[in-house]
Amino acid sequence: MDERFGLAVPRSLEEACVPERLALLVYDMQVGILGQIPERERVVARVREVLDTARAAGVRTFFLRHVTLPTSLMGAGQLRMWRGWQGRERAAEVVSPFPADAPQSQLIPEVRPTGREAVVDKITMSAFEGTWLDIALRDCGIAAVAVVGVALEIGIEPTVRHAADLGYVPVVITDACGTGDAAAGERSLAALAFAGDALLATAEEFRSAVGARPPSGSAAG
Repeated sequence: MDERFGLAVPRSLEEACVPERLALLVYDMQVGILGQIPERERVVARVREVLDTARAAGVRTFFLRHVTLPTSLMGAGQLRMWRGWQGRERAAEVVSPFPADAPQSQLIPEVRPTGREAVVDKITMSAFEGTWLDIALRDCGIAAVAVVGVALEIGIEPTVRHAADLGYVPVVITDACGTGDAAAGERSLAALAFAGDALLATAEEFRSAVGARPPSGSAAG
């Protein structure tokens, strides 16, 4: 581990992925969103693999969920965004696509959270903007966040960049991230690799890194 001024500065995936100081963020694995992902089954299988690894290692896990406000409560920014996404000509034609209680807004059954995990609702693309996620992570002493889910080019890239700006070491588990547009997803990964803030790894590399240590005696509490 590299060090300076008493600070540990990770060089490798193994050094960043210390289970006690790592959190897994499972991004937007929702019924209505997975239905738009061409490689749904592959993504779900990889996310489950990473989730099993994290649970076995005692890694704290948070599920992100995108919800939308009633249109009467959407501001100009939200209306403009959804007007574009929905291909509408006028803001008056926008509908709220992911009400909190709607079937399409729910997490898919394959990744249902346990009683030791939490769900964070958001109306933004960055999981950190306007949510309590950063507070919870800092209170638990988290230093790195691993990210899986969908969609890489829409919400995962801004979440990873925001995590780096907040001082976390982001770990993107590339084969456990899905895209709505493959070319856009490749551009996102290339941009993250170029910026250099994030570590990019496969699900197998993540399993090896997290599983390289004996389990903590406190993890069963």
